[in-house]
Amino acid sequence: MKTSCQPGLPALAGVISTPINRIAPQYRPAWDGFSPAAQQALASYYLPHRSRQPWLGPTRPRLIKWYCPFADQAHFPSGHRYCINVYTGCAHGCRYCYATGYGPEVAGCKKDFPRLLAADLADLEQFDVPPAPVHISNSTDPFQPLELAARHTLMTLEALLAHRHRFTTVVILTRNPLLAIRPEYLRLLQSLNCSARVPGGPAAVPGGIQVEVSLAFWREAARTFWDPHAPSVQERIEGLRVLRNAGLPVILRIDPLFPRSDARIRAGKFGLVEAQSAEDLEQLVLLARELQAVRVVYSTVKIVKPRYRPLDGPRLGLKHFCEELAAGEKLPFRGGSWRLPGQYAQAAVVEPFLEVCDRFTMPAAFCMANLLATH
Repeated sequence: MKTSCQPGLPALAGVISTPINRIAPQYRPAWDGFSPAAQQALASYYLPHRSRQPWLGPTRPRLIKWYCPFADQAHFPSGHRYCINVYTGCAHGCRYCYATGYGPEVAGCKKDFPRLLAADLADLEQFDVPPAPVHISNSTDPFQPLELAARHTLMTLEALLAHRHRFTTVVILTRNPLLAIRPEYLRLLQSLNCSARVPGGPAAVPGGIQVEVSLAFWREAARTFWDPHAPSVQERIEGLRVLRNAGLPVILRIDPLFPRSDARIRAGKFGLVEAQSAEDLEQLVLLARELQAVRVVYSTVKIVKPRYRPLDGPRLGLKHFCEELAAGEKLPFRGGSWRLPGQYAQAAVVEPFLEVCDRFTMPAAFCMANLLATH
């Protein structure tokens, strides 16, 4: 790796010319706390090797990327962790998914996926990068129908197992656990459910596997409207039970939480199906308790502005519904989506849900807190 100053690099007072010292300040906390050798390994893997920019951000890896390369660590302290989005886009077509704001409309395979995956794994070994959690997948479902033909998720799990010592916890996020419980996948998930041991290291690095299954609806009518192409409620429950019987830890993502109709305003007025009644949420939390889930995960619903197209009927209806529920208060818009005003969201959506979790002694975590709890 080149360590001398690149020709033509702008002079910058106080910046040493080696890449490790050119990490942009907002990303620097992800390197803090590591030994100098580990910091150099992280820089070698994540940072561009030939950039002429005075400050560097994590952009180099091909598939096994830093969890959020665009996040300021002061505001989203994800630290050193990986994300592998196996596919581009998602065929499930959920009408609230944040990925519709930046992903393609049609699901597809990534070009040269096997070669790029192997190249990133080889770099992890060459640079001796410290082990970290790996998340599969946060912008596309790894077990969507495309997997039946392409089998890139299967390939990824096999590759992670071959390099298990480079990863601590392996996190799978899906709406389709029925595919995850097929014998060839289940065997891999069980094999991955172990601690990572770095060759030559004194002890195992704590880890294992977590299978996170998204199930925000209890009634099939609500699932059909909001998750039109995803597996049914019963299919997901069946898959969850098989995963638990196989000894795998599961997290139930009751995510997102929707506002409910009240005496003044009904969801049907806006062409919507009521997403979650109080009884629905109770049944979902009881399911999590039956499964002895690690925790339930929640966030409040966002109205995502789709990429390159206007809001469609359900999203537009949800936006108007939220506006009326919030008594005309303007919906905050950030990160490409509208959301409920914070005070209303906390009082009308989050607190009633947390009361249910408390009543049934089920641990609950906001989505970011769940992420940061994974080591």
